Amino acid sequence: MSHDTAIMDLRRDLTDEAMVRLHGDLADLARRYPVEPVTAVAGQLLETQELGFTALEAGPDPDRDRHRYALVAVATGLMAHVSHDLGRSHQAMALARTMYACADNADHGCLRSWARGMQSMIAFWAGRPQEAVRFAESGSAMAAESTGTVACWLTSLLARAHAMLGAVEPTRLALVRADDLRERHVSDDLDALGGQLTFSPARQHCYAAHAYATLPECAQQAAHEATRALALFGSGPAEQRSYRDEAAARCALALSRVHTGEPDGARDALAPVLSLDLPRRVTEVMVSVNRVYTALREPRYADVAVARQLRDEIEFFTQRPASALTN
Repeated sequence: MSHDTAIMDLRRDLTDEAMVRLHGDLADLARRYPVEPVTAVAGQLLETQELGFTALEAGPDPDRDRHRYALVAVATGLMAHVSHDLGRSHQAMALARTMYACADNADHGCLRSWARGMQSMIAFWAGRPQEAVRFAESGSAMAAESTGTVACWLTSLLARAHAMLGAVEPTRLALVRADDLRERHVSDDLDALGGQLTFSPARQHCYAAHAYATLPECAQQAAHEATRALALFGSGPAEQRSYRDEAAARCALALSRVHTGEPDGARDALAPVLSLDLPRRVTEVMVSVNRVYTALREPRYADVAVARQLRDEIEFFTQRPASALTN
């Protein structure tokens, strides 16, 4: 069915069955998003978002509007992730704000929290950790009564942002809090959608690794968390993996090796990341790789052959990000 035909059909058929189909399409896209290249899902996501807005534009329906707004919130949040992946942080933040407004109209607390998490994530990767802290704290407060993994995600986002600011104790406390939330969590409707909307234990270990790797004095903890994350990703079902988070875990492991004077270990950890194809070189991957590069520029590595070779490989890799596909 063409996109135009789907819109016309939706305008004629705004029944609960049509909304169930839209819900199913979103769940499928949410599950595919962490696994497939962003370019493989962006077009279908945009079409699904437009279908959701078409349902809202058909006129008020008190019995169905909350569900419609919730579906549009999810679609818009995933579109915000697309923009973020392609290096368009301003557009991504605008979409995250739209997501929050839709979640608010749906009166869906978990989606409001997820929107704040998106804003924190976007700000973090754009180099604004203080703003990332504020959004993560706001989302965590909203998720105080949530039992789902969104609460773990927000606290892990908070830890990562604190680490970027060099705040060791707040980072540690946030990670302890995330572990506590994990032990008490009960899956909610966002977790039921799965994929990008759930925060798996592997992803949580990845975020902890990233936070610790940002703090040179915590290099051993970073290596432990990264190794645990990679083991969980490797032993889990293929459809539950996330190339972004696996790459981030490898970058955290590489960075910890640089901090402990092991450039050979850093090279081995980073090798699978540097072999990623162009559509998977999204913002999080590129920024994480560049942080390893920055650490390798320390004076002690100036004349180390392995470090020099790895710097060359990183420079070559970062010349062509996924955003180049859309320019």
